[in-house]
Amino acid sequence: MNKLSEYVKFESGTPQFRINESMDRSAPIYNVYSQNDLTDDLAGISLSAGEPKKIRTRDEVSIVFTQDIIFSLISGTASIVGKDHQGYLYTQNYIRIKPDKNIAPKYLIYLLNENRAIRKQFQLGLQGTTVLKYTLAQLKGIELPSLPSLHEQQIIGEVYFKQLRVQALRKRVADYKMTVLLNKLEGVPEDERSSV
Repeated sequence: MNKLSEYVKFESGTPQFRINESMDRSAPIYNVYSQNDLTDDLAGISLSAGEPKKIRTRDEVSIVFTQDIIFSLISGTASIVGKDHQGYLYTQNYIRIKPDKNIAPKYLIYLLNENRAIRKQFQLGLQGTTVLKYTLAQLKGIELPSLPSLHEQQIIGEVYFKQLRVQALRKRVADYKMTVLLNKLEGVPEDERSSV
């Protein structure tokens, strides 16, 4: 078995405590990449409401670009950054993963998120710790199963992402139906329902 570190490079995010926030109105403002953003990127649609956290700083910070692979050390999940999150600042809670040509990006995400053997390795690494947080060392040490051909990897990755999108859309429809039902039960007039 080969280790993940043989196929990819890792880039840690900017430590948040080292970022000097600026009061200077001409300093750049960055949106901070969050777990909600990662979930939205994985689903391929926006599921979360609310404004992202913002930081104004002149410091050099790590930012994500569309198509970057980001791994959350908090949730232990990975995704590909979508166009809505281009230019977001990512903190030390996230790792950017740059795969070589031998592993398809979406397949890599499928492996990290769904492969039972890999999930078991992550769980074993968390045992005995008081804070349930993954580490870069743990990520680097992950042993990969034997990889199928690049063509098969691409097919598996595409199917995985399409299924996640379908699942997210079904959830959105179910949530909408529940909102409509609750509005009817509460007697909200029909012309006011769309704004709820």
